[in-house]
Amino acid sequence: MVKKIVEDVRAFLTGFMGSFREQSTEYIEFELRELENVFTLILMGAFIGIPSPPTTLVMRLMPHMVREMHVMHQRAVNLDDVFAEVAGMFDID
Repeated sequence: MVKKIVEDVRAFLTGFMGSFREQSTEYIEFELRELENVFTLILMGAFIGIPSPPTTLVMRLMPHMVREMHVMHQRAVNLDDVFAEVAGMFDID
């Protein structure tokens, strides 16, 4: 009887720790993605009008940012511009 209780408690704790580990890993991965976004925004801030670091620094870091630039390009392509669609309906020349 005691052995069964110990096994049940051990199984519960194993499941609890597995769930805790999975949630912690997901949080860390989310934070990493957000930090990458902030880093990209800082380096490529000139695209949206905020001051950026010196050009020489950006050029040295550019080869390491290929994935981030691809993601930024995909977001820009997939972005819906509601104002442009409304203005296009009026056919303003």
